[in-house]
Amino acid sequence: QVQLVESGGGLVQAGGSLRLSCAASGSIFSINAMGWYRQVPGKQRELVAAINSGGNTNYADSVKRRFTISRDNAKNTVNLEMSSLKPEDTAVYYCTYTDSYGSSSWGQGTQVTVSS
Repeated sequence: QVQLVESGGGLVQAGGSLRLSCAASGSIFSINAMGWYRQVPGKQRELVAAINSGGNTNYADSVKRRFTISRDNAKNTVNLEMSSLKPEDTAVYYCTYTDSYGSSSWGQGTQVTVSS
């Protein structure tokens, strides 16, 4: 089992920046994918960005060129640098880990609020 602890959410004005971090611990496989999803009330959780242990990344179209995902395999951490934030980026952001067998773990979520 993998435990994920997120940090870095908060309140920021539109156009500002935030950095989210997530630390994984527990039974971590060397081949895995980590990423960030977000959810607003009444809507489905959606993928924001993901990165695998080889460094390949995937972004939602809505965040491309504004958000950057990175990871440190030695520390089992994943970060999300968010810039040019918009009010529509307001959501609870969840860190996720998926192993090579397709088993996923989720963090508790961190609130990001972007004021207009």
